[in-house]
Amino acid sequence: MSEPIRVLVTGAAGQIAYSLLYSIAKGDVFGKEQPLVLILLDITPMMTVLDGVMMELQDCALPLLREVIATDKEEVAFKDLDIAVLVGAMPRREGMERKDLLKANVKIFKSQGAALDKYAKKTVKVVVVGNPANTNCLTASKSAPSIPKENFSCLTRLDHNRAKAQIALRLGVTASDVKNVIIWGNHSSTQYPDVNHAKVKVQGKEVGVYEAVKDDSWLKGDFIVTVQQRGAAVIKARKLSSAMSAAKAICDHVRDIWFGTPEGEFVSMGVISDGNSYGIPEDLLYSFPVVIKDKTWKFVEGLPINDFSREKMDLTTKELMEEKETAVAFISSP
Repeated sequence: MSEPIRVLVTGAAGQIAYSLLYSIAKGDVFGKEQPLVLILLDITPMMTVLDGVMMELQDCALPLLREVIATDKEEVAFKDLDIAVLVGAMPRREGMERKDLLKANVKIFKSQGAALDKYAKKTVKVVVVGNPANTNCLTASKSAPSIPKENFSCLTRLDHNRAKAQIALRLGVTASDVKNVIIWGNHSSTQYPDVNHAKVKVQGKEVGVYEAVKDDSWLKGDFIVTVQQRGAAVIKARKLSSAMSAAKAICDHVRDIWFGTPEGEFVSMGVISDGNSYGIPEDLLYSFPVVIKDKTWKFVEGLPINDFSREKMDLTTKELMEEKETAVAFISSP
């Protein structure tokens, strides 16, 4: 058995974490040979609930779980981390302006970025889930100058999985038969789910999604809107936001960082845009297609971008630049 790794989950008393922690602790993410120490961080009023979560994790009697630490203190939570999954964020309340939401979250992620900088390993991998995820991730990265920017990513894998599932449902195949869908841009309703480069296995043969679906107006219309609005649709139906599917997407995202992506496949994740070949401005946290090897991601290069895609990519870029501008102003204010 190797040395235990230290894994932090924030917002650990929340419902995404409740679906996530068991999967991590039983070895679904880092493998069945990798022992771990799970650190659970939440705000002080949630500590009683968090104690209950800790009891349940202990009661699962899991062989890989060496220790569970529940805390409301950043200096305890961020110490010597290998992986940080930042789920906790200020949720949007009714009547709240997006700008107010950004401001509240800049405060949280500025503080957590500084704690990462001060206490975590410099090799730590940081995954931001709490919304607005892209801009929260950029805020954390800018607040942790001693940790490489490439170590920060945000979750767009849920959108990626939603896109895969919609194509699979449409064609009556399983989701594993669909690969190389792309989510470009922001994890918001301006995201662009792109299947121009996606492939699907139909009757043992791999074909392009456009060729398989044979309905361009659906692919350019309802398909995109369904993926963009899926989170809202779940909230409307359940009166709660996506938790099971979000936790599964986090597991996929972190597992791919840890073990790499399969040969010939790429995945979507929000990463720093520096050095991309798709005309996205530098210093944005933008979702791109990436391949991962040796815990290091690289952009998928050279995909042709048609005019339809360009327009959609530019629209989500514009939103991210506006968010960044607002956030940077808040970051620099004391």
